[in-house]
Amino acid sequence: MSPILFFRFIGLRLKSLFTLSFLLINFAVFADSKEHFSVDLPLVAEHIKVLASDKFAGRGPLTQGEALTIEYLATEYQKMELVGANPNRVGESSLGHYYQAVPMAQITPNPNIMLKIGDLSLQSGADFTARTEQISEKIELDNTPLVFVGYGINAPEYNWNDYANVDVKGKTVIVLVNDPGFATQDPEIFTGNAMTYYGRWTYKYEEAARQGAKAVLIVHETAPAAYPWSVVESSNTGSKYTLVDASDNASKLPIMGWLQLAATEDIFEQSGLDYQVLKKQALSKRFRAVTLKQNVNLTLKNEISHATSHNVIAKIEGSKYPNEYLLVGAHWDHFGTKKTPSGDIIYNGAVDNASGTAGTLEMARILMAKHKVTPFERSILFINFTAEETGLIGSEQFSKGEIIATQDMVALVNIDGMNVLDEVDYILQYGDGLSEMEDYLAAATAKQNRKVKLDPRPQNGLFFRSDHFSMAKQGVPSLLFMSLGDTDPDYIAHKYHKAADDYSTDWSLGGVKQDIELMVDITETLANSSEWPKWKMPSDFKTAREVDLAK
Repeated sequence: MSPILFFRFIGLRLKSLFTLSFLLINFAVFADSKEHFSVDLPLVAEHIKVLASDKFAGRGPLTQGEALTIEYLATEYQKMELVGANPNRVGESSLGHYYQAVPMAQITPNPNIMLKIGDLSLQSGADFTARTEQISEKIELDNTPLVFVGYGINAPEYNWNDYANVDVKGKTVIVLVNDPGFATQDPEIFTGNAMTYYGRWTYKYEEAARQGAKAVLIVHETAPAAYPWSVVESSNTGSKYTLVDASDNASKLPIMGWLQLAATEDIFEQSGLDYQVLKKQALSKRFRAVTLKQNVNLTLKNEISHATSHNVIAKIEGSKYPNEYLLVGAHWDHFGTKKTPSGDIIYNGAVDNASGTAGTLEMARILMAKHKVTPFERSILFINFTAEETGLIGSEQFSKGEIIATQDMVALVNIDGMNVLDEVDYILQYGDGLSEMEDYLAAATAKQNRKVKLDPRPQNGLFFRSDHFSMAKQGVPSLLFMSLGDTDPDYIAHKYHKAADDYSTDWSLGGVKQDIELMVDITETLANSSEWPKWKMPSDFKTAREVDLAK
């Protein structure tokens, strides 16, 4: 063999060996990545266990529990090589780019308050709750007239106005929870069994404020409210938080209250009226408000402090459309620790929502592994919101667009409580015919040989009760993934918003695995798409989206 042929032969052999080595190395990397694409349930369990531990003290906003939580989340994102999504560092921490400041006021009412209506003296917690979002150390109801305004709804599109022909300025109003559709089960009245936003307690307060009322007392009944009185009490007593506007929230309702059913019946009886009769009359659009001929007295004294809580935000940057964002969210907070005469009670919130928060971390890990193999075209943003439990505060701040404009938000996948038990053959869909995100849900669910199951309790209005709703009001389509009580009937009765919501080694986490896989599929699909999901049903949400997309 000639020297030239010999060296050519050696060169070809070396080239072949190099090519083979290159292929083997890349196959090994790909195989390793494939392993990283699988849900790591022990890791998910560890995240839940840590976040729901007593050390984190119930993850209350503006507490040491918050400091531990946001550092834990930011550190985990950083270890996965996601970058902090805030271009401006928050605070002195090296993790500051992972935080979004949420300036809030903490309002702590004096628990020893009494509501006096006529000759009745009602006890705080047992008979009623009262709080405010106004930044005021003292708010008084001084002989304010009392008026029953039915459902407290003003809805022109349904030709319904409970405030017609009555002036409630400076008065206290009693309103019914939910909307008339639930009480009648008539699909021709509002949307029948499915709650509209007019049925939410947030709307009741907003509308009463627009009408000039001084206070609202919502009558609690378990079926239309969708939760027992214990949830009302735990959610509306103790320290509460609020965003603060330039007027110290002067436009907010001064007193936001709830009434126990028995106390309500006593109030009406004292006025010579039958509550149950008037409640039925309120089901007609011809109903007119009834003055109860009694005065209300209450002094609400508050301790006010201003502090800053934090959302945690991290991103995977898209390769082609880096300024178009798929959002994956879950609130990190719970109720913290409450002091009682018999000792501290820690509300660890393991399912609600340490499980959802752990879900975002695991989705971030899987999606980052996929991104390293084949980069996504769009960016994916992971957001862990603060202060969801006290009124969607963190998501409201994020929805203002200081980090990302709403016109750049493609869609949101929001997790608020996962199925920590066994796998099921369905996925719950909240709302029906709302947006094209439902089509993406159906397609991904079919791949798992599961079926989409409509929310069996649409009367609960869950679509209006989690962080995605803050974005929906700005026009961003979303999906809510929530399994509170669906696979564990005991959960709502004995664990939801109670100290018993603790981590358990008995959980199989089968449902967590299949739902994370489903959400990863939807997120990945949209991250490699040029589509912008739209709203289907005519609404303010749809209008806001159309305005954004036209920009």
